Amino acid sequence: MAESLQLLKGTLDVLVLKALSWGPMHGFGIAAWIEQGTAGDLAVEDGALYQALHRMEERALIEGEWGVTDNNRRAKFYRMTRKGRQHLAAETAMWERYARAVTRLLQTA
Repeated sequence: MAESLQLLKGTLDVLVLKALSWGPMHGFGIAAWIEQGTAGDLAVEDGALYQALHRMEERALIEGEWGVTDNNRRAKFYRMTRKGRQHLAAETAMWERYARAVTRLLQTA
C-alpha cells in the first residue's frame, strides 16, 4: 500500500471547508470525507484536524454545535459560516491558479 501524501501548509483548512460545503459534519466525518475523496492519498491526523477546527472556529469560518452521531455518540458537528463560504471561494481560486502555474512548469521540456 502506498504511503499517504503529506498535506501542504494551508491545505487542511480549505479541505475542511470543502467538506463542510456539503453540510454539517463532525471531525471523524470530515477526516473520512477527505480520505475517501482522495482514494486514501491524503490522511488527516486527528491532532492536526482538531487544531484546524479550533483555529477556524476562532476565525469564525465555521461554527460548532454538540450533537449525537448515527452511532449514538456525542460529537461536535461543524458547519460553515458565510465568512467560511467566502474564504473557501477565495482559497479555491488561489489553489486552482497555483496548480496551473506548477503544472505549466512541470510540463516544460
